[in-house]
Amino acid sequence: MLPTPSTSHVSFDNIYEPAEDSFLLLDTLSSAPETAFLHSRFPPSAPPPLVLEVGTGSGVVLAFVASNASSILGRRDILALGTDINSFACRASSTTIRTAIADPRTSKPGHFLNVINADLTSLIRPGSVDVLIFNPPYVPTPDLPDLVTHEKYNALPLGTKSTTFEQDSHLLALSYAGGADGMEITNKLLAQLPEILHPARGVAYILLCAQNKPNDVKEYIVSWGKSWAVETVGFSGKKAGWEKLQILRIWRIAPSG
Repeated sequence: MLPTPSTSHVSFDNIYEPAEDSFLLLDTLSSAPETAFLHSRFPPSAPPPLVLEVGTGSGVVLAFVASNASSILGRRDILALGTDINSFACRASSTTIRTAIADPRTSKPGHFLNVINADLTSLIRPGSVDVLIFNPPYVPTPDLPDLVTHEKYNALPLGTKSTTFEQDSHLLALSYAGGADGMEITNKLLAQLPEILHPARGVAYILLCAQNKPNDVKEYIVSWGKSWAVETVGFSGKKAGWEKLQILRIWRIAPSG
């Protein structure tokens, strides 16, 4: 079993704490079917793959992939990059990833680039991402956190050494509040996939809950055309006959001939 990165240094007052969804991603990405898929997708002869996690939170998922690069992707020259709209999460996840890569239990880890304070993929070069991982804010909520006031919550208040309750509440809401059907943020990311993923080998892993209507999401991906494929590759338990959590793999199909 691959070691789970430590997040003991992370303050969960304003950063999402790893939970069932996080660990489902770890289990799925390290499963035999997915490692086989990724090994074949990125053979040693291919350029080093760029792995982007959008919304790193504590950093446990990207740290897991980066520190176990040889096992998960079959090569250690991967480039690990993250983004998060929460600046506190950016700093915490950077520490998580650097600590995991340096852990003597890891074997042939990949290379960590940075965690960028950004909204989704807004600062990422189009067509550059080979593997995208996204554990979105998927809980249905009446509305989304107000980003107009985000900047005042995205750093320590001037002259203080700790965050306020109001600030922590705003930052945590960014990690779970998904708006209508829990899909408002995920839909924004899905709309960015065709542009942000590598045009030949790009693949994305997106986590959804039952209330996100995964079958509707699959139909939406299929509507992009014959060059796209989508499949459920991970799920966690059932509730009222529905998988509580699912992970979709969305990928470009290589043209024949």
